[in-house]
Amino acid sequence: MAIGIKDIARLAGVSTATVSRALSHPDRVSPETRAQVMAVVEEHDYRVNSFARSLRVRRADAVLALVPNLGNPFFSEIIAGIQDGLTPAGLDLLVTDSLSQQARRQSPVTHLQAARADGLICLDGALPAGILDDLAASDVAGRVVFACEWPEGRGFPVVRSDNRAGMALAVQHLVGLGHRDFALLTGPEGNVLTRERREGAEAALAQAGLSLPPSRIAGGSFEIRDGFRAAGDLMRMPSRPTAILCSSDQLAIGCISGLSELGVRVPQDVSVVGFDDIALAAYSRPPLTTIRQDRRRLGRIAAERLLSSLSGKPLAETLTTLPVEIVVRHSTAAAPAG
Repeated sequence: MAIGIKDIARLAGVSTATVSRALSHPDRVSPETRAQVMAVVEEHDYRVNSFARSLRVRRADAVLALVPNLGNPFFSEIIAGIQDGLTPAGLDLLVTDSLSQQARRQSPVTHLQAARADGLICLDGALPAGILDDLAASDVAGRVVFACEWPEGRGFPVVRSDNRAGMALAVQHLVGLGHRDFALLTGPEGNVLTRERREGAEAALAQAGLSLPPSRIAGGSFEIRDGFRAAGDLMRMPSRPTAILCSSDQLAIGCISGLSELGVRVPQDVSVVGFDDIALAAYSRPPLTTIRQDRRRLGRIAAERLLSSLSGKPLAETLTTLPVEIVVRHSTAAAPAG
């Protein structure tokens, strides 16, 4: 006859709740009590029925990742890092596009409350206020981590790269090459990365005694098409910039393509710096100087933070900021004379 958890409790002289804690959360019982329980477990070759336990605690053994654009190659390394962090814990990763019609119809809260996912890692900092309100007020708020992008003033754990420092590195590199006439391509209005990277660029330029006129700031999205369009707008100005800071690699690649169409040489006439170091950056023509953020590590740490929350351990810090570095390739050179 198979032995059950009640039998283990009786033979060990403890409660069934204590047996459950000793097996599932050994840090919550004393070493002596755990040893007492484990001695009975080993003597009777007891094995936890993980399927039944999953049903009892309504565990799905899966985490949902909410991504703002699955077609954007930027997110692939973050998703891979999340998977790296979840695999040792035996959790699967479900991925959905936050811009899809299905995601708009169904709040992430529904997935978590129905036990279709145990936790949420959100890469979209621009979720509608109603969804954020639902998340913050629900009983699943403690099972949510934001990565890369984040909503401000909501109190969720956040794992991000140092966006301001990244733009400062780009400015310092270009100033060191003699550039004094800058333009900036930004992302969507209201996006937290747009703001952080713009403020980082403006602060670094100010420190160098330079400024960024509003007419030299163009934006719309982080996509290639907006970089291409912005190149034409900038080159039609009476006074052209010699250096263009881009808030994403896709913007930078589109910008270089647009400049090429106009006969403007990179880097001989204009230097261009991107942000992110996606795989394509090294293979663009010319290879792109950019700010590298360790996206795989970012995803892995986000998964680790979520696993800590799922286990009931309080987080030592709710904001984790990862360092970035500049990768100098061939899209930047000394400012042209005159």
